[in-house]
Amino acid sequence: MDHGVVIRRHELSDAEWEFVRPLLPEALRGRKRLDDRGVLNGIVWKFRTGTGAGARG
Repeated sequence: MDHGVVIRRHELSDAEWEFVRPLLPEALRGRKRLDDRGVLNGIVWKFRTGTGAGARG
């Protein structure tokens, strides 16, 4: 059992990432893409925590 890798509870696991990665488009031209895994981890965090869009007023 490998305890060297820490996966935070609101991040995609390696297995989830390997499932999703082939579905994403490749950057063929234009602006450099952001880190796809980091962006998806942020989206997953929003869904799993149920946080709102922030205070408005």
